[in-house]
Amino acid sequence: MVKHLLAIDDVEDDFEMILKWAIEFKRLWKQGDDVATNFMPLDTLAVGSIYEKPSTRTRVSFEVGINRLGGYPLTLLKNDIQLGKSETVGDTSQVLSRFLGAMTYRCFSHSDVAELAKFADVPVLNALSDKHHPCQSAADLMTVLENFKDLDNLTVAWVGDGNNVLHDLMLACAMLGIDIHYAIPKGYEPEKDIVARAEEIAVKNGCKVIATNDPVEAVSNADVVYTDVFISMGEEHLKDKINSFDGFQVNEQMVSNMNDDWRFMHCLPAHRGDEVTDWVMDHKNSIVFDQAENRMWAQMSLLTYLVNEEAWETMGEFMGLI
Repeated sequence: MVKHLLAIDDVEDDFEMILKWAIEFKRLWKQGDDVATNFMPLDTLAVGSIYEKPSTRTRVSFEVGINRLGGYPLTLLKNDIQLGKSETVGDTSQVLSRFLGAMTYRCFSHSDVAELAKFADVPVLNALSDKHHPCQSAADLMTVLENFKDLDNLTVAWVGDGNNVLHDLMLACAMLGIDIHYAIPKGYEPEKDIVARAEEIAVKNGCKVIATNDPVEAVSNADVVYTDVFISMGEEHLKDKINSFDGFQVNEQMVSNMNDDWRFMHCLPAHRGDEVTDWVMDHKNSIVFDQAENRMWAQMSLLTYLVNEEAWETMGEFMGLI
């Protein structure tokens, strides 16, 4: 049966191992280990990446990562193909499945990536939709694991919009037993069904999902503070929306409420001076560029896991993880 990644809890059972695999593979690859640098689980396979939205980190991280795994990255921009225009998403999916070893899709509507997966004979990875951003949350939690060896009593605080990044961050934290506190202005809360899913997973793993409208309350004694742009791509016409986020900027005063060894995270691109100040972005405790790099390593683990699980397990055994 073909496995897909539409939301991060689709890989709930193996999530922690996927992240540990990515961390160890990154270490081996950077030190020039021959087994890692010659690891080609996607050899002879083309991976098609469809983009309805422009991208910096997603496109570059997938193209470079696929190439390093021995595959051929094929980037398909929205005007390059007939997806959803003169051809249905389902028909496009069946056609592309005949040529590709996997597909990634960065889209506006989550229903479209779900439709692509429904008709695909190869793994489909959601590279961003309006509801979920699983590849981002994999990179996020990989970065958390690199910075905090002990996850017990760890708290991640989100300050900002109740968007797709928060949705998968909640699910990912819950899967690793990490408390997640999120502060959202009234009217911009995350979707109730996803909160319910995160809470159910959190109960199982002995952690908490706590909501508030007060950003200071959310970050108090937290270890990590995470934010995103207040106005997302596609919402540029909602110019008045930013007024609802008064007091939500992550700045020196806000982080003074956190634990001394705090970390700052952002999925980028950042609007400096809006959701975050230069002081925080450029602080030694800011790990935003580690997050950006880890998009590639986390996605390499996910791709290998979904496309060639036997190779993923073999490498995991070599790294002493399985």
